[in-house]
Amino acid sequence: MVTDASVAAPPPRDPTAPPPLAGRDVSGERHGGRLHRWDVRWSPYALIAPFFLLFAAFGLFPLLYTGWAALHRVELTAPERREWVGLRNFSRLLGDEFFWNAFGNTVILGVLSTVPQLLIALGLAQLLHRRMRGRTFFRVAVLTPYATSVAAATLVFGLLFARDHGLVNWLLGVAGLSPVDWQNGTWASRLAVSAIVVWRWTGYNALIYLAALQAVPDELYESAELDGASAWRQFAHVTVPALRPTILFTVIVSTIGATQLFGEPLLFNGGAGANGGAEHQYQTLGLYLYEQGWVNLHLGRASAIAWAMFLILLVIGAVHWLLARRLRAGG
Repeated sequence: MVTDASVAAPPPRDPTAPPPLAGRDVSGERHGGRLHRWDVRWSPYALIAPFFLLFAAFGLFPLLYTGWAALHRVELTAPERREWVGLRNFSRLLGDEFFWNAFGNTVILGVLSTVPQLLIALGLAQLLHRRMRGRTFFRVAVLTPYATSVAAATLVFGLLFARDHGLVNWLLGVAGLSPVDWQNGTWASRLAVSAIVVWRWTGYNALIYLAALQAVPDELYESAELDGASAWRQFAHVTVPALRPTILFTVIVSTIGATQLFGEPLLFNGGAGANGGAEHQYQTLGLYLYEQGWVNLHLGRASAIAWAMFLILLVIGAVHWLLARRLRAGG
């Protein structure tokens, strides 16, 4: 017969189990769980907050303040005194021959520097992609001009292109050609400034192309080689199509850089300053902005030029987006 005491007896305790907790702190466990949820939810925002704070202080605020200053007549000598002029600063740009001269010079210098730069970079990337001795050394070497200060590079090129004692004119004399006034000639000075930009940025773009080349499957080249394609046909029909998005990216970035070109034309001929040559033949939009704001002290006009450059960059970005979308749609 089974008694009630035997039925109510508790099961035997496992000797390996930990002892039961006396007075368990449920409120502390809830508090820790709440802190954990807050940490998971808000920690990502705290980690990215410094970037947005710095962007708001040094990016967004200057942009908005420049737009506000562009609607006023403001002199750099007395920035606290402003006179509302609306869009007059922008309308004056439309009839300003110096602004359009600077815009045309910016376009010309952009073409003269971007096209050779990217073509040379593509060829260098193809060479560096091949298996050869010292590849690491050559890859570092092509990036050296990018790490060089723009001031140092421009001053050296200014000596190379000097009219009387420059190395370039000496080489022309050895070849039996007449010397060129690189710093005062219209197209000569543009070519010289473009040469500085090409020298500084070719290696940077070459490494971008090299990184994209390393992602191209080797099977494509093997199949093309089995089909009897030469090295040139492999480059034209395999490499270039595979690098098309990267090429578009470098074209847009180089175009944006050309729109903001400032240091090279400013320092190329120290005597010219912000004029961009005796006849403003290589004065860019960046130089014209600097001349209006910090030489002529017209802060409102300079702000209008800055916003005009910003709108040009927006147009360039929109073109990039449309081209990239078309490339993705076309496969």
